[in-house]
Amino acid sequence: MNLWKPISLLFGLNVVDAVVTVLWVRNGWAEEGNFLMASLLDVGVAPFLAIKLGMGVVTCAVLLYGSDNWLAKIGVRLGLAAYSVAIVSHILTGFAVTGYLS
Repeated sequence: MNLWKPISLLFGLNVVDAVVTVLWVRNGWAEEGNFLMASLLDVGVAPFLAIKLGMGVVTCAVLLYGSDNWLAKIGVRLGLAAYSVAIVSHILTGFAVTGYLS
């Protein structure tokens, strides 16, 4: 199974998660739930994005390198499931902020 497309999607979701997190937190609409990432965001947007996206690049590189391994295939599926939950959370936050869920 070629994992190029699902891994690309995984990284794309990582980027969306990072950008939307910055948007929500900087506007005071939400808080970063991860203490370490919240601390980085307190330092600045650039360090937060560098670490967040850097971890995504490393993870995707490892998954691509081991894409023939069954564990990589499971890892991609778990990562996509986790990021799907995060994106749904961002969407619900957006609805709540705009008043659609009140």
